[in-house]
Amino acid sequence: MIVIVDYDTGNTLNVKKALDYLAIDNQLSADPAVILAAAGLILPGVGAFKTAMSALTQRDLVPVIRQFAATGKPLLGICLGMQLLFDRSFEFGETAGLGLIPGTVVAIPPRAGFPTPHMGWNTNTITQPDPFAAGFANQATYFVHSYYVQTQPAYTLATTDYGQPLTSIVRRQNILGTQFHPEKSGAVGLAGLQRFKEMTTDATLSSN
Repeated sequence: MIVIVDYDTGNTLNVKKALDYLAIDNQLSADPAVILAAAGLILPGVGAFKTAMSALTQRDLVPVIRQFAATGKPLLGICLGMQLLFDRSFEFGETAGLGLIPGTVVAIPPRAGFPTPHMGWNTNTITQPDPFAAGFANQATYFVHSYYVQTQPAYTLATTDYGQPLTSIVRRQNILGTQFHPEKSGAVGLAGLQRFKEMTTDATLSSN
């Protein structure tokens, strides 16, 4: 079963609807026992980094998510959920993140012709081969964000062009993230969620 972290800060219901549509066994939960027993974990997120980390902290979910990540089972962060995987964000002041992937979250710099938030469909360019990211190569997905992740090239699987390259897919071993919303990205996004599900049963895919 795939568990979606329930912390009242995210696009949880739309993610669940997408998994239901794909007939993927899933559950929305904040119960540590349920989370740790999951075959795969999805951390969605919409809104501000500081608010989301506060919600996770209040529910004592930060150590639970870190413990899950240490099991080697696949963990997927979506949009803000991807940003939460990193060390810190500078949105509304500096806030520590989950620290599962090295890197920081910073504001998209202002550029003429590229208003923030970066909102709408944009194309992903693969920066290194990976079975999860491969299906997004040269495919448009749906973005809504004003901050982006700065991380090492080793953890960057894809970028999207918005006046500059913005990190769109990341991975550190079993921990993955998409800056875009796969649940809002049509057939391409649904196929990505299906690939994530396949990672829960194929150790060779989840440990790259």
